[in-house]
Parts: sequence; structure tokens; C-alpha cells
Amino acid sequence: MINEVMAQVAANNSAIREMFEEGNRLRALFGPDKVFDFSLGNPYFPPPESVKTAVFEILNNMEPNAVHGYMANDGFPEVRRTVAEYINETFGDTLTGDDIIMTVGAAGGLNITLKALLNPGDEVLVSAPFFLEYGHYVRNYGGVLVPVPAKEEDGFMPDLEGIRNAITPKTKAFIINNPNNPTGVIYPASVIQGLAAVLEEKQKEFGTSIYLISDEPYRELAFDGEEVPYLPKFYRNTIVGYSWSKSLSLPGERIGYLAIPPRVDNYEALRGAASVSGRVLGFVNAPALFQLVVQRCIRESCDIAAYDRNRRLLYDGLTELGYSCAKPQGAFYLWLKSPVADEKEFVAETKKYNILLVPGTSFMCPGYVRVAYCVSPETIQGSMDGFAAMAKTYGLMKK
Repeated sequence: MINEVMAQVAANNSAIREMFEEGNRLRALFGPDKVFDFSLGNPYFPPPESVKTAVFEILNNMEPNAVHGYMANDGFPEVRRTVAEYINETFGDTLTGDDIIMTVGAAGGLNITLKALLNPGDEVLVSAPFFLEYGHYVRNYGGVLVPVPAKEEDGFMPDLEGIRNAITPKTKAFIINNPNNPTGVIYPASVIQGLAAVLEEKQKEFGTSIYLISDEPYRELAFDGEEVPYLPKFYRNTIVGYSWSKSLSLPGERIGYLAIPPRVDNYEALRGAASVSGRVLGFVNAPALFQLVVQRCIRESCDIAAYDRNRRLLYDGLTELGYSCAKPQGAFYLWLKSPVADEKEFVAETKKYNILLVPGTSFMCPGYVRVAYCVSPETIQGSMDGFAAMAKTYGLMKK
């Protein structure tokens, strides 16, 4: 008999991945231009040309062992130093390379952090809806995920009073994803200040340390002049996990970092545990070649304007058809209210038009669906006939 927990996880495989595989099947049947797959956050737009240039320069000019060999668990010192300098320059912090750990993407960074922090029974809070795999990550280390429903009437902002009531002496951390997957909401500075005040209050009440884990793969994807607050400015016990999967369109390369400011509680012990956690988990170190690539491309970004055009195209198209959805402020997801109470029914119906969406139940928020618009503009345009047919079916269209 295999591990019972993993058997259950496999049986309840992620709806996002399942829909992605369904897209592959439908594309083989009908052709790629007849399938409108909005399921997976897999960037359509290519990396900046500077990424390709950096790869060739590194491979052509550096010694192979310097590119492909082992290094310290935390990553190349010169890369970590560059990351710290960039953070300081951008956000006014005072980090050094010693405060940075290069990671196998944001997911690897989250797992390293939780491995270093959690004892069995420790609780980790998150505002729902949230990226469902947070639950798997927390349970990996004997932790308990505690979802706190966001305030739907307030644009899915965290419910600060609900969070205050959910914190217990066992609360070890709060995971925040800003901009948010799946809603596309950006939590403004006022909300972050309120959350920080709640966490500070509860730290004092219980005499414990509560860490704010900031999951930031979408940091650069912000629209309409919106700003994404830098959380360590607001709360001392903040750990930042970052990934270049979205900002440089490199999801398959699995490259990111953790920033652990020296002002956090138990810094030395936490920093040491995080350093060895990657090795214990089998990562050993972040991908060597792409550590060197992102060092050279740290000020580069993918075409944010292209995502903005997609955002407007999708939002305008759906709202004109009568659908209800908040205009996304960041990331590349649109959070669409299902026209029928059971959003899984709506997802099943849209699949008849080869439109693939992810039900909100997958993010602990039924009644909504996630639409990932990191696709070609043609995919959005081609899907509108199917969305229109569905709008007519559910009586959304005025005429």
C-alpha cells in the first residue's frame, strides 16, 4: 500500500492540471485554434530577448563547471548579492546576499520556508480564495491550513476581523499572495497595514512569533497604475518568496528566491534551517544556469502591456455579454461570477464550446470560476462566441 495521504492527493488531483490535460486532449481532436484553454497560468508571451542572449553568453563564455556544477545550498554568492542589491534599490531595504536563498521557483521557496518553520500541529492562515496547493505544502510538514474567507462584498479583500478571530497560540504563519491568484486583486497598503496590526497584536497577546509569508510570483503584473506594497516595510516578521516564472515568462525553469530579513524573529536559526531545508527536501540547490541568467536579466520584464491588452479584451468582452466580474488589478487572472449557483455545472457547459475554465471550489470559493488570460489574443477573441451562447442560455444578455 502506498502512502495514504498521497493516494488521496492523487485521487483528488488538481482541477487546474486536470483541465490542462483535457485541453491537450481537445486540441488533438479539434485543432489548437478551436480550443480556448484558460485553465493554467502558463504564460503565452515569450521571455525578453535578453534571456536568450544571457543563455548564449553564459554557455559560450564561462567554464562548464562554473555553469553546471554544484554550489553552496543557498546559490551562487554573486547572484544572491545581485538580488539583494536589486531589492534594496527598488524597495529601500538593507539586505545583503546572506539574507537571500535562491530557490526552485516560488513553490520551492514556500516549501523550504514551511519546512523550516512548522512543527506538527502548527497552524498557517490564508485568505480564501487561495492557490489550492498551499494546503498540500502546509500538510507536507504536519501543519494545519486555516482558510479565512475573504470579504466578497469588499472585492475579496482579507477579512481582518475574521483573521483576528482565527489566530490561536498555534498560529505560526500567514501566507499572502499579492497580486492574488485567483482573483487578480491587489491588496493595497491600507489593507497590509491593517493585517500587520492584527498580527502584531496577536504576537503580543500569545507571546509567539507569527511570520507573514509573502508569495510574490506576480509582483510586476500590476495595471492601471496600481502599486504592490513591499510587505517587509509594514511587518517585521515577513519572509518574501519570489519567482521569475511570470515576470520573465520562465515557469518551466523553476527559478526564484527567498528573502529573509535579519530583523525577523529567530533569524539565525530560521536562516540556518531554511538553508538546509532545500537539501533535505532533495532540491539541493536552485538551477545553476538560470541563477546566472536571472542575475543578468534582473531588471528585465516580459511584455506587461500585452497582458494589459488581454485583460481589457477579456473583461470588456465578458461584461458586454452580461457576465459579472471584478476588473483585475494584477496577475493574469479574471475572477468570474458563475451565472448558476453550482459553478461546476457552468464549467461543464462551457466545455461543450471547448472553453476550459477552473471552478472556484478549487480555490475554496464556490460560485466563481477562474479565467487565466495569459493566452494569445486570438484565444480570447475566439472564445467569445461560446461565452455569448452561454450568456444566452443563462439569460445574461439583455437582447
